[in-house]
Amino acid sequence: MHVLRHTAASAWLAAGVDVRTVAEFLGHSDPGFTLRTYTHLMPDAADRARRAMDSFFRGESALVVPSVGAG
Repeated sequence: MHVLRHTAASAWLAAGVDVRTVAEFLGHSDPGFTLRTYTHLMPDAADRARRAMDSFFRGESALVVPSVGAG
């Protein structure tokens, strides 16, 4: 059963599922525990973060940031 849980966590994190969701799926009450336990499965996280910001600044991001004063 442990191997199945580890495999599921590996697959979810590799696919970019956020740690809070993975923690919920695994039944962890603390996403920090999940992060500490499975962080070694996210070696490319820093590269993905850099690519996300590059995409954002090129205008390729799906993120919509409201302008100041919008409301």
